[in-house]
Amino acid sequence: MLDATLKTQLKAYLERVTKPIEIVASLDDSAASGELQGLLDDIVSLTDKITLVARTDDGERKPSFLITNPGIDTGVRFAGIPLGHEFTSLVLALLQVGGHPSKEAQETIEQVRNLDGDFHFETYFSLSCHNCPDVVQALNLMSVLNPRIRHTAIDGGLFPAEVEARQIMAVPMVFLNGTHFGQGRMSLEEIVAKVDHNAVARDAEKISARAPYDVLVVGGGPAGAAAAVYAARKGIRTGVAAERFGGQVLDTLGIENFISIKETEGPKFAIALEEHVKHYDVDIMNLQRAEALVPGDDLIEVKLASGASLKAKSLIISTGARWRNINVPGEAEYKNKGVAYCPHCDGPLFKGKRVAVIGGGNSGVEAAIDLAGIVGHVTLIEYDSKLRADEVLQRKLRSLPNVQIIVSAQTTEVKGDGQKVNGLTYRDRVSGQEQSLELEGVFVQIGLVPNTDWLKGTVELSKHGEIVVDAKGQTSVPGVFAAGDATTVPYKQIIIAAGDGAKAALGAFDHLIRTTAPA
Repeated sequence: MLDATLKTQLKAYLERVTKPIEIVASLDDSAASGELQGLLDDIVSLTDKITLVARTDDGERKPSFLITNPGIDTGVRFAGIPLGHEFTSLVLALLQVGGHPSKEAQETIEQVRNLDGDFHFETYFSLSCHNCPDVVQALNLMSVLNPRIRHTAIDGGLFPAEVEARQIMAVPMVFLNGTHFGQGRMSLEEIVAKVDHNAVARDAEKISARAPYDVLVVGGGPAGAAAAVYAARKGIRTGVAAERFGGQVLDTLGIENFISIKETEGPKFAIALEEHVKHYDVDIMNLQRAEALVPGDDLIEVKLASGASLKAKSLIISTGARWRNINVPGEAEYKNKGVAYCPHCDGPLFKGKRVAVIGGGNSGVEAAIDLAGIVGHVTLIEYDSKLRADEVLQRKLRSLPNVQIIVSAQTTEVKGDGQKVNGLTYRDRVSGQEQSLELEGVFVQIGLVPNTDWLKGTVELSKHGEIVVDAKGQTSVPGVFAAGDATTVPYKQIIIAAGDGAKAALGAFDHLIRTTAPA
């Protein structure tokens, strides 16, 4: 099942195991169970610390397997064959059940151990989803740390009846004690904060007690990370408040144009950003969304959604951007019920079905190409009279037999039956006629909108809502700088955002030495 290279790597990891592990497999006579048996046999052959027990009449999903210690039920179960993006989740689960310590912050680990209640999580994932491993790994770790927490990671592709019954049209999708808990990428900190209802108030109190910073960075994407590193290297007190560290990069699958790195994935790049920032004396406050900016003569205040507030002598705003909505009837109602924004994550859930991609730029055309290999048929809808994607992408798209391209089309409504998407209407911008399509999925790929709503009335914004900055990243408010996709700087690229962050930090430092120097 595993090739020689993977076996060698896994064997080296399993040498870190200090406690005996028992894998309890629930199998039947299906081909998938045979594949799982082969995978588990390979794992067991690599170490004498793991034993395998197979069962056929235990009432569990088949194929699935529990990773536990002999005589102890840790509650870590995979329903499916965790290869692809989830192979790392499998390796980490084996190590953690086997006694290898987690690298998560000790404060968070203790918070998990002290959670009071019985929690049974179920996560539906797809093997091609690059957002899913974060959720699966976080919930697996929680199950290892707290005996009252159980987690089952379920490959939706192997259990289509469950996916249909629960109307799952986006992954990762998480249920807690049988009730919907959340969907999309979630970190361990985010999950814990949702179940520990006193956590937000405790964190807000701690954050508000912090002394003013020389430089406070709001946002943790490439621009914010670069700003934090450049500021910290100047030896000044630096803090970062981020809604989620990594920002939009976390939702990016492949990165091939960041100079010096030939190829990487967004989540890996985000981890590298955070590790680089942590190398310096930077106070990182994650899961903190800015809600208001209050300029002052001496200190600038940022109010957070948690109720906390932070003060600083200078501020760098790098809140990035989010997916732009088409803002038509039905879009919000059917989000995650057929309306999706991540073709890599959710595409496998539409296998063999008819879908539409809205947007004819690079993102839209790339999405249509990817989906064409999974779904039954793709209709690409573009508002303009022609596609705007690179010519090489257009040629590839037009070569695919199950793709239709419609230009000069304005999407007017996403249709559904109350439970899920079943169609879409658009207006032909040439003839003016309304047209309908029967569909089961709509993937929106029409660009980004800056996360600057909280700044209206305090700093100058462009007509598109972008923060107006000068050559040094200075905004219209003295001491307040901005960088990255939230600004008027053209070409929204990771490498440009990182350079912007460095520039803004140098601008903020220059501001500090000029405004705090003795007369």
